Amino acid sequence: MPLALLALAIGAFGIGTTEFAVMGLLPDMAAGFGVSIPLAGYATTVYALGVVVGAPLMTALGTRFTRKQMLMLLMGLFIAGNLLTGLAPNFGIMLAGRIVAAFTHGAFFGIGALVAADLVAPQKRATAISLMFSGLTVANVVGVPAGTMLSQEFDWRTTFYAITALGVIGLLGIVKLVPAQRAKAAAPIGSELAVFRNPQVGLAMLMTILGFGGVFAAVTYLASMMTEVTGFAPSSVIWLTAVFGLGMVGGNLISGRFTDRAMMPMLYISLTGLALVLAAFTFTAHNKAAATVTVALIGFFGFATVPPLQKRVMDQAASAPTLASAGNIAAFNFGNALASWLGGIVISAGLGFTAPNWVGALMTVAALGVAIFASVLERRSAGRGQVVAAGGPVESADVPIPAAQS
Repeated sequence: MPLALLALAIGAFGIGTTEFAVMGLLPDMAAGFGVSIPLAGYATTVYALGVVVGAPLMTALGTRFTRKQMLMLLMGLFIAGNLLTGLAPNFGIMLAGRIVAAFTHGAFFGIGALVAADLVAPQKRATAISLMFSGLTVANVVGVPAGTMLSQEFDWRTTFYAITALGVIGLLGIVKLVPAQRAKAAAPIGSELAVFRNPQVGLAMLMTILGFGGVFAAVTYLASMMTEVTGFAPSSVIWLTAVFGLGMVGGNLISGRFTDRAMMPMLYISLTGLALVLAAFTFTAHNKAAATVTVALIGFFGFATVPPLQKRVMDQAASAPTLASAGNIAAFNFGNALASWLGGIVISAGLGFTAPNWVGALMTVAALGVAIFASVLERRSAGRGQVVAAGGPVESADVPIPAAQS
């Protein structure tokens, strides 16, 4: 695999750390600003919403830059956003800093996925994408636990100063390792938007919103659930986040390999497994050993959905994939925002810290239903195209063209 994938993984490591760090910092952030746990959960919600808005906006603005130049600009904005978060004098400014940092997220992963895929042979595209995303998963093994430890030893602000430093390292990695590219003429925005007329693109993004969003229903409130329900000491959250991250690393790498062979079966398996472990977490959260295993499995099945979900969108939007790729990263984070918001609602309603697990399980079941529907619809469309083609010459616009299959 090309060394440039390491540079993309370094950037992903920094972004992954800032995205997931809040799950270990939430109690300290709530205490520091004097707000409730559900309100402090808005640090996750606004970040996810920032990705939703920022992904298509930053991608569209970057059409006149080379992909390397755009990645460099995005990392610069990431540095500024995390520094603002750490320096924030009040809760509102902190949320603003989270939004600024979030604006880089979707475009970075959307453009980065395209760069990663272009660096390798077609049959290894999903593997290359998963290797780039491995930076995000490793962040949960190293970055998030380290951030939780810094928060407990010093304060939560120190964690964001460290994340700012990670952003600087990521920027240097892109400058040094990603190959230079020739400037390209701006792609007509109409051609990028046109792919969204394909219902399969919309269905793929809906799978993303509901599928991976289910993970955040549980993990946004993981620290509070583990200390208040399971009975772990606050210091245990450090290694519990590492357990979650190890599950993510395994799920991502295994899924990347099998997605190249059979994309939709891999998606069915990962969504089914995720729904089951989220539902089980409501019960296993009351036992330390069972809860630990479940946390790892949520990470495993949760991130096993990422390579097939991202590749599905890229395949369906193959004619103009840049905006669709970034848009799917926005879809991931819209699901995260929706799930963390719904999780806060059920906690505020007095249903307890385990109630968000049911929210996540139901979202994931819905995603599985959408995936099955999309697959059936695609097969029927392909079958009609073959029947029409067999009957004689037709105008190409009248024949549904089956999307690329894995």
